[in-house]
Formats: sequence, structure tokens, C-alpha cells
Amino acid sequence: MPSGPSLVVVPGLGLDERSSARLREEMPGTVVLLPGMGRPRPVPSLDELARRLLAALPDGPVVLLGHSQSCQVVAAAAVDPRVRAVVLCGPTTDPRMRRLPVLAWRWLRTALAEPWWQVPLVLRQWLHTGPLAMAALWRRASPDRIDGRLARVGVPVVVVRGTRDALCPADWSGRVCAAAPRGRLVELSGAAHMTVQTHPAEIAAVVRAF
Repeated sequence: MPSGPSLVVVPGLGLDERSSARLREEMPGTVVLLPGMGRPRPVPSLDELARRLLAALPDGPVVLLGHSQSCQVVAAAAVDPRVRAVVLCGPTTDPRMRRLPVLAWRWLRTALAEPWWQVPLVLRQWLHTGPLAMAALWRRASPDRIDGRLARVGVPVVVVRGTRDALCPADWSGRVCAAAPRGRLVELSGAAHMTVQTHPAEIAAVVRAF
């Protein structure tokens, strides 16, 4: 019997392979680290980040999973014929967040909704990636029109949102989902933004559907 597509995870802003460790205990997967997302290097354009992601993909069919800021990179790479499906966990390109006060308020609301056991793990990842790379990635990715990119993606796209995620509010996740021709929204009750880390079984179930 032929095996299903391989899971390829791209961590979110400042995060690395540790953010998806619990998910990869549920199901095997590969992590691709990129500048600003696990690698403390100068951050190139978003299209170049997508090219680097594609260069790291295996030959067979894959499910691409992006989290938070990496969702834009995954959406840009999703037109590749090796991509069988796309899972976007908490995409964060809501244009309203380009204003710093809005971003700060939403980040605080979301952080207070997260389990506190994550704090040391997330801080270690942020320190490894570094604030300069994280800030550069935000500048590159935040103006990107993920809806325009998803309009060209023909494979299934699942947007996963925690119901307590103010960084990816309900109306914005609905817009992202509607932009994809084969988009579908999955909401995780009680979850906030770090769903890959806090709800690995639920995310694995979404991926296994492919």
C-alpha cells in the first residue's frame, strides 16, 4: 500500500524545531529552518525564503505546515507540484496588525491565553534565532498579501485557528480560508496561538486527513 505524503514543518517567527517536537512525536515529519525561523541569519525576500524551502523538500508528495509568520512562506511555496496539501496554523498577516499598538495589544492578549509552561521553551528559541532576524522577518512578511498567493494554490488548504488567538482573529482566519479555492477552517476550542506546540494531537489529525 502506498504511503501518504510526508509532513514538512516550517516554524513560526523566531521558533525552531523544538516548537513542533510534540507534533512529531504524534507523527513523523521534517522541519525546515529558515532565516528568522530558527536560523539567525540575514533574512532575504519572502520569495527567496520560499525558494529555499522548496530546495529542502523531499522528492515525494508533501503536506506543508506553516505556523504564524511562516504561513506566508508556505503559501508562496504551495504551487510546487510536490505539495499535496497545506496546513496554516494561525496565519498572521492581518493588515490591521501593521500598526504597532494593535500588534502589541493582540500579542499581549494572546500571550495571556497561552499555557505558561511554554515560556522558557519559547524564550530559548527566540534567543537562538535572535531579535534582529525576527524583526527582519516581520518586516519582510507582514506586508505580504497571503490571500493573493492562496488564490493560486489548487491543493487543499486548511487554516487552523485557536479560539483564543487574538493574533489570528476569527474574521481574519475566515478571509484567509476563503482566499484558497479549496480552503477549510478548523477552530480549536480554548487554544491560543501556539497550537503546533500545545495541541499536537489535534494538528496531527488534520494532517493525517491527507
